[in-house]
Amino acid sequence: MAKDVKPTRKNLMAIEDRIDLSERGHGTLEKKRDGLIMEFMDILDKAQDVRGELSDDYEQAQKKINMARAMEGDVAVRGAAAALQEHPEITTESKNIMGVVVPQIESSRVSKSLDQRGYGIMGSSARIDEAAEAYEDLLESIILAAEVETAMKKMLREIETTKRRVNALEFKLLPELYENQEYIEQKLEEQEREETFRLKKIKEKKEAEEKAEKAEQEAAEAAASADEAVSGDELEQSTAGGLPGGD
Repeated sequence: MAKDVKPTRKNLMAIEDRIDLSERGHGTLEKKRDGLIMEFMDILDKAQDVRGELSDDYEQAQKKINMARAMEGDVAVRGAAAALQEHPEITTESKNIMGVVVPQIESSRVSKSLDQRGYGIMGSSARIDEAAEAYEDLLESIILAAEVETAMKKMLREIETTKRRVNALEFKLLPELYENQEYIEQKLEEQEREETFRLKKIKEKKEAEEKAEKAEQEAAEAAASADEAVSGDELEQSTAGGLPGGD
């Protein structure tokens, strides 16, 4: 991937910005993942307790209903069940746990008194009352279990999603960005060395030309001085030869 990136300072700055952003995002996601795991462990502990209570309530309800059927008969049990007029009401709200929206289930009119069950005090027995009460407890456990199990599944999905994002940043995106950064820095260093070498050669060539020009100028000046000296000597000789003789 690094070979597809143009080694320019603009691209280097852009990659450095992406690295900074990705590192901060990676740290934030790690904190979120760890926080979600802690919340999930709390919900998991609660779910295990709720499952145990649900299992116990189910066994208790089965024992009570079987006892009522055995002692009062199926007709009496079905008649008591059919007499129920007010059914439980369930409402759902939501709460936010570290960015995860989980349901909050509220129920009303689940547990009832004897006069609210519809079959009347005189038309039932203690065994039917016990069976009804056991099933009311079972229904409350089912509602609580539904809330906890749904929250646990949502938290688990969010944890997996966050872990994938953390891994993608840690093992894919950031290594690629580091590789691109290193590649561009190496290329820019090579270009800088080449430019430095080129400028050095230009400087040396210029200095050599200046030196040659200076030497040529000095030679020309020396030649001119020599010509002047020769001309002066010739003039002196000519002047001396033209004077009249003495005695």
